[in-house]
Amino acid sequence: MKFLIGYDGSNTAKAALAISRTYAKTFNAGIVVVASVEGEIISRDFEIEKANTNLTYAGQFLTEESIPTETQILIRGFRPGEGIVKFAIDNNIDAVFIGVRRRSKVGKMIFGSNAQYIILNAPCPVISVK
Repeated sequence: MKFLIGYDGSNTAKAALAISRTYAKTFNAGIVVVASVEGEIISRDFEIEKANTNLTYAGQFLTEESIPTETQILIRGFRPGEGIVKFAIDNNIDAVFIGVRRRSKVGKMIFGSNAQYIILNAPCPVISVK
């Protein structure tokens, strides 16, 4: 089995990381931790550095429990939700773990929701954590 976690270093992402570790140990699965980078070219270097730091933390958190772990930065020109769904499809992922931030309905309408996109479009079960 192979699990995917979308990881941005937020508290909800850390909670999803902890739950994914429990599931991976239970089901003897490997985990791919991804960070999606989008935005202007000017800020992209900063975002890549931040993603690398977050992925290093996540990788260490999982490997200390001897869970087979891969980390990857997605720089594909997609919104984070779209990039995660496409990665899950392309890599035959068995389950996706994501942290969900609370937003107002208006905020979701204006900014969209990556979590909502993943839940509705992923090719596999999605475990969301608040």
